[in-house]
Amino acid sequence: MKLSFAKIWTLIKNSFKAVLKGEFLFRLNTQNYFIHIVYTFFLFALIIWMSLKIDNAMLRVEKNNREIEELEIVNSQKTFELVQVSKRSAVKDRLKKMKSTVTENEKPAYKIDK
Repeated sequence: MKLSFAKIWTLIKNSFKAVLKGEFLFRLNTQNYFIHIVYTFFLFALIIWMSLKIDNAMLRVEKNNREIEELEIVNSQKTFELVQVSKRSAVKDRLKKMKSTVTENEKPAYKIDK
């Protein structure tokens, strides 16, 4: 049997018309397996939907990781600045600049009992 381009085109055109009319599965005598076909379609759609959700979640995770890295850098810079400001020598220098009479304790602190 020789297939010509015209026969193949007619077959494709008839198949497309059958799909549009909803008769394609009946022409293939697969009406007994309709529920299996619908179930398979549902599973494929579910797999595609889950993969899209996973991709979106992974994008959010990567974005949040980049933001965490930036915040860690800022945190370490702030910690360094705080350490520099709270050194005893820096505090003494600032008190001298402000001409304050506050000094370090000469005696240890004591507890007042009631």
